[in-house]
Amino acid sequence: MVDADSLPYRPCVGVVLIDARGLVFAGQRIDSPSPAWQMPQGGIDDGEKPREAAYRELWEETGIPRDLVEFVGKTHGWVTYDLPPELLGRVWGGKYRGQKQKWFLFRFKGTDADVQIATEHPEFSSWRWILADEMVQGIVPFKRAVYDAVVRSFRAYLA
Repeated sequence: MVDADSLPYRPCVGVVLIDARGLVFAGQRIDSPSPAWQMPQGGIDDGEKPREAAYRELWEETGIPRDLVEFVGKTHGWVTYDLPPELLGRVWGGKYRGQKQKWFLFRFKGTDADVQIATEHPEFSSWRWILADEMVQGIVPFKRAVYDAVVRSFRAYLA
């Protein structure tokens, strides 16, 4: 049995990508048999600044380069979530209890044709623009509080 309290959080970033209407990018996870929608997110590499990690993750997961987004804001501080017991010790080599995340809000300046989820290491099987509240409801339950906090932080910019 893994003692979650003895494990650190994995440092990560997340990206709330909005279109001109204030709708949020949602990607259907490629590794999930049931619908599992989420926003782009991923780990921060050693020595990497969080905003740079956000641009990199956005590129790696959506094919959208930084020149097609405008930085709007970021969350204050870090938000965390713990893995549920059935995943603890099984993901990320069993080294982390969950994630601590810094979230960034970017406005998309491109067109839908600029979104290319068929990347070198695809994360998503499909994508769409949705309302922020729909995004919160579509995330796996153990991440819902994080998504709710992030949406509240950026509410003024969202449809």
